[in-house]
Amino acid sequence: VQLQASGGGSVQAGGSLTISCKASGRIFSRYPMAWFRQAPGKERSFVGGCTGGCSSPSYADAVKGRFTVSRDNAQNTLHLQMNSLKPEDTAVYYCAADRSSYGSQVIYSTAARYDYWGPGTLVTVSS
Repeated sequence: VQLQASGGGSVQAGGSLTISCKASGRIFSRYPMAWFRQAPGKERSFVGGCTGGCSSPSYADAVKGRFTVSRDNAQNTLHLQMNSLKPEDTAVYYCAADRSSYGSQVIYSTAARYDYWGPGTLVTVSS
């Protein structure tokens, strides 16, 4: 599986941005997928994710109510819609796939759990 994120950019606080992650491979729909982010000088942290059907996405407390994870399995694409952005949301955002949880209904928030990673896309929120 290869992952490629896109859609990053600069936005003012309070604005919105959607980033996407295109995956290769025929079994994308069976992998739990997640978004992580890493700000300068900080560890990579879980943002949100969902299983194959994406019926019950999971979110970090810091983004709950502002961010929405969705996926289009027909297009092998994972999305992250970000609303009410804050300067502290500034980070490189990574999409990741949990190969070892193939077909699972569990989303893990630990980065080490994920096998495949995209190269990341930078989101900058100015005040």
